[in-house]
Amino acid sequence: MRSLFWLLTLSALAIGVALLGHLSDGYVLWVLPPWRIELSFNLFVLLQFVVLAVVYLLLRAIAITMNMPRIVGEFRSRRARQRDERTVAEALRQFWEGRYGHAIKSAEKVGAGGTAAPAGPAVQLAALVGFKAAHALHDEARIAEWRARAAADDGAWHTARLMAEAGLALDARDFAAAKAALDQLGAKERRQISAQRMFLRLAQGQSDWAEMLRIARSLEKHRALTAEQALPLRLRAQRGMLDGLQDDPVQLMRYWRDMLSAERLDLQLAQRVTRALTMAGACAESGQLIEDYLDARWESVLLEDYARCVSADVLGHIAHCEKWLHAHPNDAELLLALGRLCARQQLWGKAQSYLEASLAVDPLCDVHVELARLFDHLERPDDANRHYRAAAGCFDQTQSRGGRKSV
Repeated sequence: MRSLFWLLTLSALAIGVALLGHLSDGYVLWVLPPWRIELSFNLFVLLQFVVLAVVYLLLRAIAITMNMPRIVGEFRSRRARQRDERTVAEALRQFWEGRYGHAIKSAEKVGAGGTAAPAGPAVQLAALVGFKAAHALHDEARIAEWRARAAADDGAWHTARLMAEAGLALDARDFAAAKAALDQLGAKERRQISAQRMFLRLAQGQSDWAEMLRIARSLEKHRALTAEQALPLRLRAQRGMLDGLQDDPVQLMRYWRDMLSAERLDLQLAQRVTRALTMAGACAESGQLIEDYLDARWESVLLEDYARCVSADVLGHIAHCEKWLHAHPNDAELLLALGRLCARQQLWGKAQSYLEASLAVDPLCDVHVELARLFDHLERPDDANRHYRAAAGCFDQTQSRGGRKSV
């Protein structure tokens, strides 16, 4: 369709020129004694166009000839760039295939064409590929060589080089080098998700729990981490923070109350805090924490500290346990805790009934020990010795199975 349009256009133009030629009957006379040349006006116009075309083509040929060195140089540079791009693509393919030695050899060919063109993106990318491949081979000499190449003239690749260095340093657990690379990032680059992930790994490696917690919450807020991915990281950071406050019960409880409700329901965190409070003698705080936790989520393993570390209000603990007993009547740990609390309060009959009920649900070693101690107080040596022997046999069986049971 386009060819037909141009054919019709040229035909119309030719017809117009022919008709215009018929309308003109003038002539041009050139006198150069002793010669004179007489031409029709139409032929003169035609010759003018021909002369102009010849002069144009001649001048263009001269310009092309004079620019030939530059054109040849540009052609060679273009060919070299294309060759480098193909070579660096090959190096990338070999790197992702795990052929690190071949990737380094291919990267060495990039920019080796002998042209005077400045280093382009292919050369910079090849330097990064060589650096990562040398790091994968654990070749220290090559690592230093390719790091120097990557840092020589990175320009727009500055951030990419720093991210590569930081990632490789984190993989090698060289946290000082990773921090040195990440600290060189600009404010905008530091806010990127990939950089924040690296800062998270750095904080975890350096045990900077406050920073780790802040970054994990930020990534979860921006949906860079799912709730399932962020929760273990937050809990790990919280464990580190709580370990640093174990010697200060007041600060420990204040920090515990400021935590998110989902984090306070983690059993390991609750156990760490209750053990720290128990060791510090803060039994009232430990008991309150356990009561709040068990009211929200039942984990009978916390009852051991609840029964052992008791403040002056032993009867209050017993009442609270009896309230839980309505919801968990067959919980052996709860019955054991009630037995211990009643024995502490010298309620020997109730203590014996709770301990025997716990023994009927689950024959725990600790229950035999508590019953033996109870019968010692009641001066019933035969019953006490029977439970001491049962406890000894229970502990022997537990140790033979590789288990552990505290008394």
